[in-house]
Amino acid sequence: MVQAKKIAVYVVVVFILYTIINSPDRAADLVGVGFEGISSAAQGVGEFMTELVN
Repeated sequence: MVQAKKIAVYVVVVFILYTIINSPDRAADLVGVGFEGISSAAQGVGEFMTELVN
């Protein structure tokens, strides 16, 4: 089972590198969207905590 997990991780890493090499503009867009999502989630948690305290 551990071997299957290692293989899966290697496949994902190779796929990510392949995507970055073949389409760096698209990869940059996806990273930007990911960071926007994380930022929005953090902002939502902050607003929730602020309202909870008030």
